[in-house]
Amino acid sequence: MKVAIIGAGTVGLYLAWKLSEKGNEVFVFERKEKIGGKVCSGLFSERIFEFVPESKKLVKNEINFCKVHFLKKTIYLHFKRRFFVFDRSEIDNLLKNLAENCRAKIFLNKNVTESDFQEFSKNFERIVGCDGANSIVRTFLKLQKPEFYLGIKGTEKKESFENFVETWPTKNGFFWKIPKGKETEWGIIEKPKVAKEIFENFLKIKNLKLEKIESAIIPQGLVIPKNEKITLCGDAAGLTKPWSGGGVIWGLISANLLLKNFPDFLKYQKEMKKFFLLNITFSKFLKKFVYFLGFNFPYFLPKKFKIDGDFLI
Repeated sequence: MKVAIIGAGTVGLYLAWKLSEKGNEVFVFERKEKIGGKVCSGLFSERIFEFVPESKKLVKNEINFCKVHFLKKTIYLHFKRRFFVFDRSEIDNLLKNLAENCRAKIFLNKNVTESDFQEFSKNFERIVGCDGANSIVRTFLKLQKPEFYLGIKGTEKKESFENFVETWPTKNGFFWKIPKGKETEWGIIEKPKVAKEIFENFLKIKNLKLEKIESAIIPQGLVIPKNEKITLCGDAAGLTKPWSGGGVIWGLISANLLLKNFPDFLKYQKEMKKFFLLNITFSKFLKKFVYFLGFNFPYFLPKKFKIDGDFLI
């Protein structure tokens, strides 16, 4: 089949690779001039190797647990599956090469607009929106927007190979510290109106001056169309983990659901809802419950938890 993929991020390139591998004629349209450069902490569980085995050679550091610092108590989250630090751009470029080796055609500096979809609908048998939080495909389909958070991050020129990350919960999100080998990353995820101000206050308290400060919108809440020809995948579908904002592993899982059901987008939509809705609902509840205890009754929280960093149920 002739397939258009809008967006050449991790999920779009993975789909291009796998759909091309199955013999489909795949065209990828990316508005940026080059692959990579997406604002991302690059912290993924070892599940990434199940999707992209070649990414093992790109690891920068290994993470085994997370310290969560509430005001009166620190709890330790130990991961059932290890996490690894990557440079997201390196993974995206690896996927680009894999896709092109399978004859996918990737067009850079191609900004697809709503006016293009009439022509796209004539020229392509299937269209997949992998175009991120502000998806033009989602807008064209007149779907509701997911909830938005703002992620801001910067780097401290401090080498660190520690095997843990640290977080400091805020009202709706958290600050983070990630050891990335040759540098240390600090960041925040919070509601867009307050994220910048409280991050700046946090940096003052920590006496930190960061370089390469970047920000990105993080969508949360599954938005998936009931459409036979056009669908969404990854961040475009609002698919990020409610407790961390991470979207790559969930996005790749959604890509595999699409591949499993391709070209039946209606079946894909049903499987997406079945797989993710309960996870999203339970995760939101559990996050609120843990935050409530952590801020108000920290002595009720155990000192240590063991969790799967990708799925809380």
